[in-house]
Amino acid sequence: MTNETYSPYTPSPLSQSDERTWAMIAHLSILANLATGFLGPVAALVIYLIYKERSRYVAYQSLQAFVFQLVWWVGAGAVAGVAWAVSGVLSAILIGLLCMPIACLISLAPLGALVYGIVGGVQASQGQDFQYWLIGDWVRGTLEN
Repeated sequence: MTNETYSPYTPSPLSQSDERTWAMIAHLSILANLATGFLGPVAALVIYLIYKERSRYVAYQSLQAFVFQLVWWVGAGAVAGVAWAVSGVLSAILIGLLCMPIACLISLAPLGALVYGIVGGVQASQGQDFQYWLIGDWVRGTLEN
């Protein structure tokens, strides 16, 4: 028996290049939603969980991407589905036909989120401190506590 003390593994910090790459991948994980419909937030969350101890930058960018995708891809997608269902039901009495333009506009929210996520990925790859509107400050406050 040896007198060695247990030392927990402390991961080494990421290089600046690796930080930018993983932050970009976290933002661009929104593209996974095009093929799967829902795996983008999962990818961003996995990146956060893996790299949160190694890089505050990657932790911040990936957690932002996760929350943003939950709100604007999953949430807005669900709201668009409900809007189309209500429009379809109400179309029997003509009111639904008037609601269809609104349902079309709501359906554009996930596509807008896709473009915004790509912008975030490009800025993160350049090392900029990208911040989603409304979500960025909340995530930063969560990580600082």
